[in-house]
Amino acid sequence: MRVYIPTTLPGLAEAYKAGIVGPGPLDAFAVTPGLREWYVSDDLEELEYAALTRAAQASLRLLAVHPDVPRRRVVIAVDVADNAVRHDPDRGLDPAALGEVRLEREVPMAKAAAVHVDGPEAEEDVTAAAAALGAADAGDDDAQFTVDGAEDHELLWYATQEIPNLIG
Repeated sequence: MRVYIPTTLPGLAEAYKAGIVGPGPLDAFAVTPGLREWYVSDDLEELEYAALTRAAQASLRLLAVHPDVPRRRVVIAVDVADNAVRHDPDRGLDPAALGEVRLEREVPMAKAAAVHVDGPEAEEDVTAAAAALGAADAGDDDAQFTVDGAEDHELLWYATQEIPNLIG
């Protein structure tokens, strides 16, 4: 199963150096039954993109609580056994929980299929979005518009061999 783990550039650097993403438990995103039902699609690629988008939103939340890290969303895509992933079926259709899963254990970086990272041109919008997140959560429509602006930027795909270049 493909699972999308939100992180930051320093988090990616730490995982790369340690050879593991973790320790567990890890909150992540994947194509869950609830996500399938919500998006009403049988296209696995579309569903995986939805899970990736949810992970990018979670990465933005990490940036909001870590103002000292580079303002680029980061998601590590890993392939794990289906039985390594847990999800709460009772929250399956809750819009706030779509695609949420939990990995109880760390994941070896060798299981990483790719890394998705904002390009440098997204930093200004991601910075503004991270700063506006609290107000958006409180219902401020202007702040939500700013947060949504980060999603105008597609995360770039990087092969795992490119991680050293990303973390410098």
